[in-house]
Amino acid sequence: MSQLGARSAAEAFLTTPAGRNSAHDWLGVLEEVPLFEGLTKRHLRRVAKLARIRRFAPGSALVRSGDAGKSFFILLDGNAKVMRSSGRARRLGMGDYFGEMALLDGAPRSADVVAEGEVLALTIDRSGFTKLLGTEPTLAQALLRTLAARLRAAETSI
Repeated sequence: MSQLGARSAAEAFLTTPAGRNSAHDWLGVLEEVPLFEGLTKRHLRRVAKLARIRRFAPGSALVRSGDAGKSFFILLDGNAKVMRSSGRARRLGMGDYFGEMALLDGAPRSADVVAEGEVLALTIDRSGFTKLLGTEPTLAQALLRTLAARLRAAETSI
């Protein structure tokens, strides 16, 4: 995702009175997530309505390894560190995202993600997303097409 898209979304959030953000504010951010690339604007608006903003204090865990995957995260502001049991660490910044598979399967997290400073994140919870898929079968079909295309691409690159 571009930093520009995340930055403008973060600025919109920070300059808008609390509780006044609309799903429209998050469309540009969600459009840049590969999982959602095959969705129509209408479906993106439905997904955007599920989005919530969360702030994390420096040093706090966004997710912990082994916990059930319950949410998808897009960093709107700040940095976080992904720490795997292998000892390899990766830094996430504005516009980066993680946990998109948690929306689909709820499998345990494979890493800890810790805020390096204050972090502002857009989150979508699995429970609401699962309900949306149940009421919007064409949205579910679009996601399946996107996942199938990504799987094919991954298989051909091996």
